[in-house]
Amino acid sequence: ATELAQAASPIQGQLTLEHFRKGSPRGCYDRATRNQWAVVDAHLHIRPFGGLPVPFDELTQWLHRAGILFYNAFGIGQRLPVDSDCTYYLDCPGTPITPSIKNDMFNAQAVLDEKALMSTVLGPVVTLSMSFPDLDHPEQIVPQMKLLDKEFPGMFGWMGELNVVKQALFNNSQGYPVPLDIVNQWAPFMQELREKDIAVGFHSDLGNDAEPLKYLPLMDKILELYPDNKIVWLHLGGLSLQLNPLPPVLLAAPLYADEHADIIRERLRRHPNLMIDLAWDVLYKELYTDPKKRKLYVQLLNEFPTRFIPGTDFVAAVTKPEEEYRLELNQTSDIFKDVSDAAFRNIALGENYFRLRSSDYSAPPVC
Repeated sequence: ATELAQAASPIQGQLTLEHFRKGSPRGCYDRATRNQWAVVDAHLHIRPFGGLPVPFDELTQWLHRAGILFYNAFGIGQRLPVDSDCTYYLDCPGTPITPSIKNDMFNAQAVLDEKALMSTVLGPVVTLSMSFPDLDHPEQIVPQMKLLDKEFPGMFGWMGELNVVKQALFNNSQGYPVPLDIVNQWAPFMQELREKDIAVGFHSDLGNDAEPLKYLPLMDKILELYPDNKIVWLHLGGLSLQLNPLPPVLLAAPLYADEHADIIRERLRRHPNLMIDLAWDVLYKELYTDPKKRKLYVQLLNEFPTRFIPGTDFVAAVTKPEEEYRLELNQTSDIFKDVSDAAFRNIALGENYFRLRSSDYSAPPVC
């Protein structure tokens, strides 16, 4: 523990924004007496693909009760048809979804409408994310960024979740891999993001069980072409339902968890602006519940404690209860019980997120 942590007394009661203000007498976070959930949800979809969302005031109260003090409000950059009764694309294969800016507009207005509710010491402090970009048509992105900024000046501080390749959407006529020659044409909007100091989160599947590294060259090309952008590779480096890393064994067959961890390790070393997000309960079900796999990813987080951010990837459809959000937060935070104090403070208590946001907030020390 640091001298600062040793000198501080443990924080009592509920965490508040006051404990994250630089220079305030805030105490230290005692991991032994708390649930060790993340206080940041950097990957929360506050509207679904179709149908009604959880009412924004109700969702805010869920976050208060869960201890979430900071979050990114993601839209979903694709919408189901207006005449569809479906709320989740996997439930309606064959129904096409199309890129849309609507969710981003709805989210911004919701934040404005409920400003008073979020003005207490429980926050949460919300960062709106631009989810609209269609990466196959980069020429449309900067004009739409300017439109959002005109309608909601200075309110959008993040971009994502943007689909480079998302196999789960193939049955809905979306998510196909962006051609490499199109990635070269992203320069204008990537420059706009750099100038505004905005991070961008990419959903870029690594591959599938048949071809585990099929799409890795796409992410490598993005990192090579745009080294100065703050890039977040979502879902622990491109994991998906189509790819489940197996426990490490001696045989060199499909993709093993140690190989996957090394792929991430290699890219973190090569690209200092790359960050990895830990969102999605599938990570818990496929990786964290297997002791052999879990150990590998704990080692990775401890080795690179400044390069990961937390998130749930919860999609706030009105059909979901509060318990489901709490379950997903619990599962995506589960690995934090085993990481070092440095990794815990940087990831779960949000220091990496604050740095990525160039924020005035700072995580309290760990006792």
